[in-house]
Amino acid sequence: MARCLFNFTDGDREQAAALLDAKIWGIGDDERHRAALSPGDLVLIYVATCREFIGRAQLATAVHEWTPSEAEVYPGDSPSGVTLTDVEKWDLAVPMDIVVQRIDPTASNPLVQANAARGFRMGVVLITDHEYDAVLALNREARRTD
Repeated sequence: MARCLFNFTDGDREQAAALLDAKIWGIGDDERHRAALSPGDLVLIYVATCREFIGRAQLATAVHEWTPSEAEVYPGDSPSGVTLTDVEKWDLAVPMDIVVQRIDPTASNPLVQANAARGFRMGVVLITDHEYDAVLALNREARRTD
């Protein structure tokens, strides 16, 4: 089971949350990791404009061409994507800078530091179990202190 990040770059937090509500996520034909996505994979939802993680989900399907009913629900222009299950939208987002401090406290990982500074260049980013778990732990910690 893979762990990945879905990088939402074409809008704001509310638009990304609407996709989570619809349990659907577009994946472009040019996305490098689209063939690697499988049912059961775990994803974090990252909104680039606010540099925050806003939720998590599990993939219900691999990438596929939208069915007619999925195409009606999907607001974007991608002809394909995945459907989601076990979706959690977080009231308290997890800021990227806090995540970076947790997963690379010594600022010694050049890939983590580059992504934090410039953002992700892809819509689907494969991440480690440690990175995935760190974001979930930060979300739990934020809910406890709220």
